[in-house]
Parts: sequence; structure tokens; C-alpha cells
Amino acid sequence: MITKRLGNTDMHLTPIGVGAWAMGGAGWAFSWGPQDDDESIAAIRKALEHGVNWIDTAAVYGLGHSEEVVARALEGVSKRPYVFTKCERIWNDKGEIAKSLKADSIRREVEASLRRLKMDVIDLYQIHWPEPDEDIEEGWTTLSQLKQEGKVRWIGVSNFNVAQLSRADRIAPVSSLQPPYSLVSPEIEESVLPYCEEHNVGVIVYSPMKSGLLTGAMTKERFAKLAPDDFRKRAVAFQEPNFTKNLKLVEILKDIGNRHGRTPGEVAIAWTLRHPAVTAAIVGMRSPAQVEGVAGTLQFRLSPEEIAEIDAFKRAELS
Repeated sequence: MITKRLGNTDMHLTPIGVGAWAMGGAGWAFSWGPQDDDESIAAIRKALEHGVNWIDTAAVYGLGHSEEVVARALEGVSKRPYVFTKCERIWNDKGEIAKSLKADSIRREVEASLRRLKMDVIDLYQIHWPEPDEDIEEGWTTLSQLKQEGKVRWIGVSNFNVAQLSRADRIAPVSSLQPPYSLVSPEIEESVLPYCEEHNVGVIVYSPMKSGLLTGAMTKERFAKLAPDDFRKRAVAFQEPNFTKNLKLVEILKDIGNRHGRTPGEVAIAWTLRHPAVTAAIVGMRSPAQVEGVAGTLQFRLSPEEIAEIDAFKRAELS
């Protein structure tokens, strides 16, 4: 199995990991709509059978529910994968989501995550969003203390820009960054990825298939049938004229995939993995069937000619 070391950690990750956002289910602000817990558990176990060795979740996914599902999926598993989760997004009894990087809030969060995950220590604990910006130093100092205390093994961040990464690094080394990255959203190539390469910050990208848009399964008809609380109903990439342009991009992914017996989604993921700064990609998996549709990226890589082909298509069709 191909693995790659994550930044300055002792963890060597498989090219893809289980993304557990959608496993949070329905009924919260950034839901993917209804989700069957048994399907989520079956998806995690199928991914582990394929050799995937890490899972990424967050406290806010389903307002704690995703972490509980991950714990259920790992009951009785002899070879436990690495488990990553996040803090900073908090909620009240009404399910209203707020932002906090205050030390006492983060300490409450880590204890709650440990309980839900049924773990003694979290492998990678991440600040979910750099908000409020003025509290980044307090939040990162707290994560550093949690690492020293043995509550978490390694610490990272998500959605930070270069300036924010630099501020955190002055306090304690940043082991990892989790940014959005895909054919549709390549913005981090300009400055974030070069910074991470220079400073040995591991990069685990999220949304490599742009929330299902590049899987080959998304159509205008399917989009129209998404649950009303599915966040993609409001996402820019799914709005016209972007939606039509992005569906055109899927056609070349299908063409390349067909040459190798791979899915468009696997081609999209492989495109993100081509970048030397990228350690691995978080891939949403809601069912065993979805796992089978992406498992090829544990081994599949694009040739330089195929990468050039995709980039040329983007320049010609999506400009």
C-alpha cells in the first residue's frame, strides 16, 4: 500500500481517507441531507478492508453525531485507523452554530470529542476554521498544551491562509493543514501549497471531488432532487453558469477514467494527489458502493500527459 508521511508526524497515511462530514446526517446547518447510520458504518468498514488507514471527522458534523458514528464503526476493529477530528465550531441547545477559539471552550470540546469517539487520545486535533481571527493565538496555544498533556498526539489546522499559518507556527509547529482543493477550486496552488512544502506542513485536502460534483453521478436532475437542507443547494459551484461548466469538465474525466477502468471521481482525486505538497485527500464515503467507486485512487495515478490534457481542457472550456 502506498503511504506518505504527514508533515512532521509519525503517521504515514494512505492516499485517501474517509471523510465523515455527510455521516453527521440531517437536521443541522451544513447537512448533506438524511443519512443512514448503518450505511455510514458499512462504508467505514469497507474502506478499512481496502486498506484505508485514517478517518477525518469534526465535532460539528451532525452536532456530534458523526463522531458517534465513527466510534460505532470502529467497535471490535482489531487494527484501528488513525482518527482525526476538529474543534472551534460549537453549538447551543437550539443547534445554532457559533465560533470559539477560547481556551476553556476548546478544552470542553476535546473532552466531548474523546467521549463521543470513545478514545483516550486523538491522533490529529485540528482547528476547523481560523475564526475569530483575533483568537488564533489563544486557540493554537491551547492545542499545543493539549498535545503536551497527551490528550492529542498531533495538532493541525484547517482553512488557514499563509499569514495565519505563520502566526500559528511562531507558537508551535503546525503538523498539518486541511484546505479545499479540486479541479474546480485550485486556489491554494498559488501560495498555500508552496508555504506548506517549505515548512514541512502536511496537507490533507478536502472536497477533491467538489462535494460530489466531479463524481460523474451528479446531473441537473439529481441536483434538483437534493434534500432542501443539503448545503449544496446554496454552493457557488452548483449554481449557474458554474454548474453547466463544471459538468463539462466531468466529461474529460470520464474519458480518461474509461481508459483505465476508473471512475471520473477517481480521476478528480488523482489530479489533487499529483501535487507534491499534497499528502492525501479526504474523500466522502456514504455507502460501501461509494467506497468501491473511489478505492482505485489508493493506487491509480495520472500520467503527465493526462494531467496536461485536463489542464488544456480547463483553459479552453472553463475560462
